[in-house]
Amino acid sequence: MLSPDYGAQAFLWWRPEVADRDLQLLKDAGFNWVKQTFDWKLIEGAGPGQFDWSHADRVVQQVNEKGLRLLARVSLDPEAKIWAGPPPQNVDAYADFLFALASRYRGRIHAYQIWNEPNLAREWGGKRPNPAEYAIMLKKAYAAIKRADPNAIVITAGMAPTGTDNEIAMPDERFYDELYQAIGGSGDGYFDMLGVHAAGYKAPPELDPAEAAANKPLYGGERFFAFRHVEDIRRIMERYGDTNRRVVILEFGWTSDPIHPEYAWHAVSEEEKAAYLVRAYQWAQEHWRPWIGLMSLIFMPDVKWTEKDEQYWWSIIGPAYPDIHWRPAYMELCLYLNKVQGRPRCKYAPKH
Repeated sequence: MLSPDYGAQAFLWWRPEVADRDLQLLKDAGFNWVKQTFDWKLIEGAGPGQFDWSHADRVVQQVNEKGLRLLARVSLDPEAKIWAGPPPQNVDAYADFLFALASRYRGRIHAYQIWNEPNLAREWGGKRPNPAEYAIMLKKAYAAIKRADPNAIVITAGMAPTGTDNEIAMPDERFYDELYQAIGGSGDGYFDMLGVHAAGYKAPPELDPAEAAANKPLYGGERFFAFRHVEDIRRIMERYGDTNRRVVILEFGWTSDPIHPEYAWHAVSEEEKAAYLVRAYQWAQEHWRPWIGLMSLIFMPDVKWTEKDEQYWWSIIGPAYPDIHWRPAYMELCLYLNKVQGRPRCKYAPKH
């Protein structure tokens, strides 16, 4: 894994022809990694040990054939119900599933994200988020994956950036801090790299989180409304002496959404989105080495999205197939990522 390394989340599950196109676009643009959700229910939803590997086999094969590395987010849709129940009661069954997954794709899935945003009750069985319970999940998941594939990278979930602290959510900084307390101050035996989420909101990527906190009208009034909030999480790692482990940014980006009120306040233009994504990678290159690892942006789109879907506005291309609706973000990333890695100029890059 480079420092930083370059990846994007994609939607490869249902349509092989779309997956093939989008994987090629990622490769052409200079990305090295693709992140794909492996939904537990879609593979083992029928019952314990009753696996449907059909879609997973095809996704893994397509990614491998394109020469990209695969990061599997292994979780459940928050609305889904499965025979194993919600967390934390499903932890043993989840570890068994991870063992089966890592055994089948040993050496072909390169990294695993353990669950998603457990600092939100909706991702934690409707219960108050509990870092100690998540630590148990991590330990069992880590052991299961390493038993099946010792070379696979195990990454914690990224936490939702939030200041809410009640029955429905826990602030991300508090969650990480209590997680380190629960595991005894080191990730040994629990994870290889720490996952974070790093949406930029209205702030440009270089903005100090202190300025985002001080300027509520413009930036929202909280440190987590800045991309560089990642540095706050890194300081927690340092406080517990966990300095040799890398940070992986599992989600980051900017939205151009003018429709949904909860996102429109921090919308940027498509041109700003393009510039900010490139500058986020540049900031990491200049300021976060060697502790930064993969930075996986959102998204290559799901082609079913329309303007009514908030995810539509985060994407780096438009959700069309077979046509491609280009956006500036893809074009500028195509230019930058190939240049910084010494690769041939991307054929889709702008001419400047």
